[in-house]
Amino acid sequence: MSLTLTEANRIVQGAIARAQELDIRISVAVCDAGGRLMAFARMDGAIWGSVYGSQGKAVASAAFGRASGLLQERADTPIIRGIAAAEGGHMIPSQGAVPVLKDGVVVGACGVGGGTSQQDEDCAQAGVAALGA
Repeated sequence: MSLTLTEANRIVQGAIARAQELDIRISVAVCDAGGRLMAFARMDGAIWGSVYGSQGKAVASAAFGRASGLLQERADTPIIRGIAAAEGGHMIPSQGAVPVLKDGVVVGACGVGGGTSQQDEDCAQAGVAALGA
């Protein structure tokens, strides 16, 4: 069971649609269960740092199978630091990404950067919700 490119692109479009409703400019990244990028978009006017933030948050969400914000309080623990180092240092345990599940199995994650932490998570959730639409 895996995430398809068509599904990943649908997630990207769902996140962008929510960002447009919020009148913010974001970058959105969708990765597979192994944290590898499948689909990405940076809206016109999105800050350049959002490129890295969206991808790093998606990697964190996929790695732990939960919203990346739930990792924030433990970000400086040996386990999180060790996994981040072993993974190459790309993981960002900060609010703004949610996992993509199929039949209860993590198949990927959607990460967003560019808004507030809550706006980023709202856009990521909207992206994943677009799969059910």
